Amino acid sequence: MKVLLTGATSMLGRAAAEVLLAKGHEVSVLQRRPAGLPCREVLGDIADPAVVRRATTGQDAVVHLAAKVDVTGRWADYVRVNIDGTRNVIDACRAARVPRLVHVSTPSVAHGGRALVGAGAEPADPARARGHYARSKAIAELDALAADSPGLAVLVVRPHLVWGPGDTQLVGRIVARARAGRLLLIGSGAALIDTTYVDNAVAALAAAVAACGAVHGESLIVSNGEPRPVQEVLARLCRAAAVPGPRGRVPFPAAWLAGGAAECVWALTGRRDTPPLTRFLVEQLATAHWFDQRHTHEALDWAPHVGLDDGFALLSAWYASPT
Repeated sequence: MKVLLTGATSMLGRAAAEVLLAKGHEVSVLQRRPAGLPCREVLGDIADPAVVRRATTGQDAVVHLAAKVDVTGRWADYVRVNIDGTRNVIDACRAARVPRLVHVSTPSVAHGGRALVGAGAEPADPARARGHYARSKAIAELDALAADSPGLAVLVVRPHLVWGPGDTQLVGRIVARARAGRLLLIGSGAALIDTTYVDNAVAALAAAVAACGAVHGESLIVSNGEPRPVQEVLARLCRAAAVPGPRGRVPFPAAWLAGGAAECVWALTGRRDTPPLTRFLVEQLATAHWFDQRHTHEALDWAPHVGLDDGFALLSAWYASPT
């Protein structure tokens, strides 16, 4: 198929494009700066309808992955990229009569702060979603699902905490904090969380492209399906990067108050960097969140092929290799 992928400069986006190319698809990518991939590149802003229409014309499927992913920032910026950008993709798919749209979302669109234990893909809920990122992605997901129709099959995939070699979002930030001696456990560190090794996430996206049409109008959560205690996950990531693990613990109430205070300071001062703590991060590090994968496996005819322990070993080898 001719497949357009938006957001190919991220770790997940680049890896997904490479897998789609390896499967024989004719891939185009849309992002603001060159990704250096051996395929057609359309450079531009996902918030520009003309650029999105140009990139989408003639495609058989679109994988919409581009997003503003952060824990701070102005709401207007999240609206522009995550909401308006998604609406531009939907409109372009309709105008170009693209039959398949795989929309990449996040489990946080349905996470209201309580523990998620063996949960399924609950409906996206902007009112309950925590923070600008989750709220904007919840609105975008609802827009995407509302566009599902006989002429445009829409399938939503929610990869959970994707990590791997070259990751700057999850692994990079954890390693930087550990190296600076600022990585702490929130609460006991015993909450079970699930994560997704990047190779499994991109295999699921490729499977979603193939399944979209027969499977449509729903959201599917993707993860490794191997919940581990937060303390273990952080320690293994740090060990892979040869940096010290978490040093000390902070009680949840104190961390929650500190996260809220940091958010207020960053908002009042207009800072664009990431604060050391936010309330969303506190919840993620202190609350169980792992998911029932049985429906996803069946719907996509897919299952993770890189186990968590193998993923840690691959990350360790990447850090140990010459740059």
